[in-house]
Amino acid sequence: MNTITSTAYQFEGQKSVYKGKVREVYSLENDLLVMIATDRLSAFDVVMPKGIPYKGQILNQIATKMMKATEDIVPNWLIDTPDPNVAVGHHCTPFKVEMVIRGYLSGHAAREYKAGRRLICGMPMLEGMKENDKFPDPLITPSTKADNGEHDEDISREEILAKGIVSEEDYVQLEKYTHALFQRGTEIAAKQGLILVDTKYEFGKTADGKIVLIDEIHTPDSSRYFYADGYEERQEKGESQKQLSKEFVRQWLISNGFQGKEGQSIPDMDDAYINSVSERYIELYEKITGETFIKADANNIEARIEKNVSEYLRK
Repeated sequence: MNTITSTAYQFEGQKSVYKGKVREVYSLENDLLVMIATDRLSAFDVVMPKGIPYKGQILNQIATKMMKATEDIVPNWLIDTPDPNVAVGHHCTPFKVEMVIRGYLSGHAAREYKAGRRLICGMPMLEGMKENDKFPDPLITPSTKADNGEHDEDISREEILAKGIVSEEDYVQLEKYTHALFQRGTEIAAKQGLILVDTKYEFGKTADGKIVLIDEIHTPDSSRYFYADGYEERQEKGESQKQLSKEFVRQWLISNGFQGKEGQSIPDMDDAYINSVSERYIELYEKITGETFIKADANNIEARIEKNVSEYLRK
């Protein structure tokens, strides 16, 4: 399968490389970053052995569209996208927390609720809720930004401030930006007949101290969507919601005995399953953006990226 799962470029002016679970970030001179969205698939903070065709392109293009659709309310790091898998932007120092915001009792929050807990990241959850019910108001439930191979951990606002992870002044701004982005994302989703259930945002500071949105935004890797049509009926009947997110991958892994816990082995993903995941990601792209997905040339993705980025940097 034609996928890109790792890179080893030497771009002009390159200083260092950071490899995350899915993205590889090249730091260049003049405070520039080249971020490459690979086709790696991560679930339960574990990278799966095989790549998913077109996944990197899909994530990069959704993130780019959503950055442009929100730049009037929150400044972001993005400058340009010289390749379907690549974004170029300003170098930022990331905050060591991810700003997770939840509009509904789903996913991790629902699992905590089922375990009998009524606090998540210090935020109370009402008694008597069913899975996928809407919260009265969206809850910000931050997590620590884990290093490679480690799990992100829930953390409360109070702990973040007490440990000095983020200053109170900056954290208040992060909260404001998070609520504003989630509101805009909810409006964008509604126009596509979708519900933005929960998502996460990452922020950093530019060299001149400005807080900006970084990484991805409103993609199926960072967000959960429901189809709005039939949501109420499914809730009333106690049925599962029709989802648009990578939750289907998590559920497949769980059904095959894997949740990223010690001693568990990643189940084999055969070519038929890998292709089905790719098709689901394409469906996600088209539903979220309302546009037909156009597959980029995948005959030699590594060479294509190198050519496009090098030409862009020379300009």
